[in-house]
Amino acid sequence: MFSKLFSEESMELILDVLKNEIPFAIWETIYITVLSTALAVVIGLPVGVLLATGEKNGVLPLPRWLLQTLNVVVNILRSVPFLLLMVMVFPLSRLILGTTVGTTATIVPLVVAAFPFVARLVESSLREVNPNIIEAAQSMGASPFQIICKVLIVESMPSLISNLTIAITTILSYSAMSGIIGGGGLGKIAINYGYYRYQYGVMLIAVILLVIIVQIFQSVGTWLSVKCDKRLKAAKK
Repeated sequence: MFSKLFSEESMELILDVLKNEIPFAIWETIYITVLSTALAVVIGLPVGVLLATGEKNGVLPLPRWLLQTLNVVVNILRSVPFLLLMVMVFPLSRLILGTTVGTTATIVPLVVAAFPFVARLVESSLREVNPNIIEAAQSMGASPFQIICKVLIVESMPSLISNLTIAITTILSYSAMSGIIGGGGLGKIAINYGYYRYQYGVMLIAVILLVIIVQIFQSVGTWLSVKCDKRLKAAKK
């Protein structure tokens, strides 16, 4: 394996892939990851808010059956392995996009797999907010919507950003696996060359690039979380 990794033929193939396929694969990976994360947040954020505030004594009490249904759905979707979930969501992908193969088609299973994860992260962040702050807002006559938007989300913003950074890096790893069903990006290159053609040099390059992208997302997310943390701003003053 290692003797062929740096052979002349292997190096020529790596250079050719770097020149002709890698740039577009990087774009596809970022496109899938960012769009899937955005859609997962659009669905997962309100679900997480309902899970955190919908208890009997919560800010926005929900009927018990509805809260339990949300919990069960989220738990079921989170417990299904992603590769199996991709296959199970094929009918939904075909219904929405008319196909189950391709870069865009992989966004549907990614969103279905990610939004329950996002919902739990949002729920966890909102539960960290000091109950005294919520009680103070309620005593001043704030509505549930005002408490959620102007107290819970604002106060938990650093934690939300930190958790959403975890979500986007997790979705990035999922997107790499989507290459198995014909999805594009670096995952497709790693699987096509490393698994099917035994060109481990190309696979190694794809993996290194995935790691670099993860590091970039993580660094940006950590920076934003620190910038939004009012406790750190107060400590500096």
